[in-house]
Amino acid sequence: MPTHDLVIIGAGPGGYVAAIRAAQLGLKTAVIEKEQALGGTCLRIGCIPSKALLESSEHFTVAKNKFAAHGIKLSGLELDLAAMLKRKDQIVTNLTKGVEGLLKKNKITRYLGHARFIAPGQVEVDSGAEKITLEAKNIIIASGSKPASLPNIQIDGLRIATSTEALSFPEVPKHLVVIGAGFIGLELGSVWLRLGAKVTVLEYLNRILPGMDSEIATEAQRIFERQGFDFRLGRKVTSATPQGNGAVVECDPGEKIECDRVLMSVGRVPNTENLGLETLGIKTDKRGRIETTDFATSVPGIFAIGDVIAGPMLAHKAEEEGVACVELIATGHGHVDYNTIPGVCYTHPEIASVGKTEDQLQEEKIAYRKGSFPFRANGRALTLGDVDGRVKVLADEKTDRVLGVHIIGPRAGELIAEATAAMAFGASSEDIARTCHAHPTLPEALKEAALAVDGRAIHF
Repeated sequence: MPTHDLVIIGAGPGGYVAAIRAAQLGLKTAVIEKEQALGGTCLRIGCIPSKALLESSEHFTVAKNKFAAHGIKLSGLELDLAAMLKRKDQIVTNLTKGVEGLLKKNKITRYLGHARFIAPGQVEVDSGAEKITLEAKNIIIASGSKPASLPNIQIDGLRIATSTEALSFPEVPKHLVVIGAGFIGLELGSVWLRLGAKVTVLEYLNRILPGMDSEIATEAQRIFERQGFDFRLGRKVTSATPQGNGAVVECDPGEKIECDRVLMSVGRVPNTENLGLETLGIKTDKRGRIETTDFATSVPGIFAIGDVIAGPMLAHKAEEEGVACVELIATGHGHVDYNTIPGVCYTHPEIASVGKTEDQLQEEKIAYRKGSFPFRANGRALTLGDVDGRVKVLADEKTDRVLGVHIIGPRAGELIAEATAAMAFGASSEDIARTCHAHPTLPEALKEAALAVDGRAIHF
């Protein structure tokens, strides 16, 4: 029976990063992954391929609609969808091979197959051809998540698809219905909208981007509607069924929509089924998430990280937890600051957030001051021709400590890093405001928003 110091179930961002950190700390480490390619959902069928398509489709839109303003004249512009998809697939292949190389470099053993607990400290790996039992003093569950669905939705992967299939539609749909107005639905909806599809978004709530700062979400909706999104809010989808060469979606109150394809994007659920958790008495909550305290489950020596535990289902959150969990196991010390985990929606404009939303501060009755600065007053945004959106800084009324930063605008996903670092070190809005920022740059908008907290914005 192969024996290791640590066995990790899942080789996604949480799992493979945890494995590398464990190897650095001298632990004899193994990972179990049922997919041939490493990297998990994020790398193979999530974050990376979707961002590749978002980048390609945005280039197509810019060439079609914006080049003329720069004095660039084009003729005969056409879409080569096959080439676009091939580029996306090649990026994924390169990165999965990169993860494979990292495991080899760090002398981490990889087992191919499905993992299942059979006893405390023992995991069976079923490759389909054979079964191997591994033994380890410590085991980390990092099995990730899968797309959620709704009752009466007949997902066939063709006409009614999840995000996985929507990354590889062989042709641009004439009419795509997206169920769910969260990050995934808006990102993939943006891809196919830019390439020529009519996109209708159905959302149960009366707003888009649930959980995001509502003021930013409202501005995002206005911008997306100008781009061509058809939002139908307050809709409860009652059924979606394939029909002929398309599909039919029904929702309350008495609405029926015919379309080419449907994208189901109502969130994700933990991959905790068929792991044998019940064999050891490992507890899960009503959403299927494993209950943990400092990553430890109810069974000694078994830990869980990433999408299978509470918290935002984000790759970078899983990575931080992987490192912290391994350091706790090896050294007794490990920590994740859950107040400074950024989130990014890679639409255009991008939307990024870290810390408390204004809605949360009001709900928790925390006194705060707000500073906001529009990109239309930022020199760099003007030169880019990308002026939609703003930066919003929320600071404690008494201490001035930054409690949250919310950005909608060009390259917001990159800009949020400065705000995250500032908050991680307990910065005040005054600290950001008095930090010299290069000119002309987009980060100057963050500085101006910080100045605006005290009513001192210079350029607006």
